[in-house]
Amino acid sequence: MATISIFYGSVYGAAERLAETLCAHINELGSNAKLVDNPQVEDIIAAEQILVVTSTTGQGDLPDNILPLYLGLQEQFPLLGAKPCAVIALGDSSYGETFCGGGRQFEELLIELQGKIIQPRLDIDAMVDFDPGPVALPWVERLVAQS
Repeated sequence: MATISIFYGSVYGAAERLAETLCAHINELGSNAKLVDNPQVEDIIAAEQILVVTSTTGQGDLPDNILPLYLGLQEQFPLLGAKPCAVIALGDSSYGETFCGGGRQFEELLIELQGKIIQPRLDIDAMVDFDPGPVALPWVERLVAQS
């Protein structure tokens, strides 16, 4: 059973709290998950399975705490060799085209790095779901079932 490494990008804490909730839930299900704080490119390379949980800031941008990882991956471009990946994107649909842009950007980069997206990206709209947990928990259970 692969360990799911959870990388999160958060501005006001919602994505971080969701990542913590998902990590605990995955472990309760009998699988293995770990949160990666202050992630480096080496953490992505070492991960058996990648889950990115990120909010969106500005006009579709990544939060400051995950941006260095994203830029490092772009710069070093480590091929992931079909490593299993999945993304949860948090956003606000009132921003129109840039809705969940942070998650979309990260997913596109994982695909460019030849990661294997094993489940469709989950976009969570803060305008509809104030608490992202009830939306994300069934999604992550399906993810774990594939691991």
